[in-house]
Amino acid sequence: IARASPRASPAGRRPSAVASPSRRRAPIVPGSPAPRPPRSSHRGASLIARGKKKKGFAELLGDLAAPKDAGDFQGRPRLTKGKVTAKQHVPPHITKPPYADSGFLPDMRDEPQIHNAEQIEKMRNAGRLAAEVLDYAESLATPGVTTDFIDQKVHKMIVDAGAYPSPLNYGGFPKSVCTSLNECICHGIPDDTVLLDGDIINIDVTVFLDGHHGDTSRTVLVGNVSDEVRALVKATDDSLKAAIDVCGPGVPIRKIGATIHALADERGYGVVEKFVGHGVGREFHSGPTVRHHRNNDAGSLVLGQTFTIEPMLTIGKTNDKMWRDGWTAVTADGKWTAQCEHTLLVVEGGVEILTASPKGLWGPLEAVE
Repeated sequence: IARASPRASPAGRRPSAVASPSRRRAPIVPGSPAPRPPRSSHRGASLIARGKKKKGFAELLGDLAAPKDAGDFQGRPRLTKGKVTAKQHVPPHITKPPYADSGFLPDMRDEPQIHNAEQIEKMRNAGRLAAEVLDYAESLATPGVTTDFIDQKVHKMIVDAGAYPSPLNYGGFPKSVCTSLNECICHGIPDDTVLLDGDIINIDVTVFLDGHHGDTSRTVLVGNVSDEVRALVKATDDSLKAAIDVCGPGVPIRKIGATIHALADERGYGVVEKFVGHGVGREFHSGPTVRHHRNNDAGSLVLGQTFTIEPMLTIGKTNDKMWRDGWTAVTADGKWTAQCEHTLLVVEGGVEILTASPKGLWGPLEAVE
């Protein structure tokens, strides 16, 4: 889950920071009532005609004949808010993070989280579970499935493993995973929005296991995705891998952003500046602030430190609009965006990817040198 950039957060606004979920179409204009999307898919026909109902399942998955407007992209109207179900139950025997019951948003300390040998093993266990859950979540992301269904299944897998779903009630976040669809940059909230063939969805999983958080995400292709959007997702993946390659003890943290930004420039994509990577471990979010764009931040990586890199690239502009739920951030121009994330441990000669996919969907579980 990305943390809002300290520079980008307006004074007095709650930072947006929880693993990544999505609402659907037509961004909400501050001061206007929330649009009521069609019950079946929560995709408005256009910014003007949002309430037109879809009737059949075939229409739901493929009727793109609705009038288009300037906000449409890939033949899709903008996302609109869907129906959000109640928070899921966490059994009392599960160890919870400090915010779980109160729903407060903890302050983000500047200090990095550096671990001893015992804590490193706990971080490995948390990272491995997060990776397993993300692999499972990816298998669920198929046309016709709702983002709420993904949340239910992810929640069950996490608590069955004896862990707590870190996003749940973090600053009041109502769900156990973030599902950010198409133009949703991050922190989409699972609801009854239906995935359609050709969508992309970022699934952001964080687990709290034995007192430590493991945080990871990737953007999943739903069915037959266009070449244009596939290229965006690949560039985002490649930018994360390139950033990981430059990491190691003593490496300036700003080199991460410079590396990502250079690759994005080369391939013609924007880099979202508002949301950043962060330290992770015993606390969900801490220093350092890991910007994904060129910057002059001070600080270097330290042996035994754990942190995330989670670049967000856009096909269009990088400006965002925040929904009134205080979490869902979508691109202002409606163009699609992709994100990916790993939790990393700084080791001699490089970093260890703690959240690498056990199924090989995300790279080997070994040090990157």
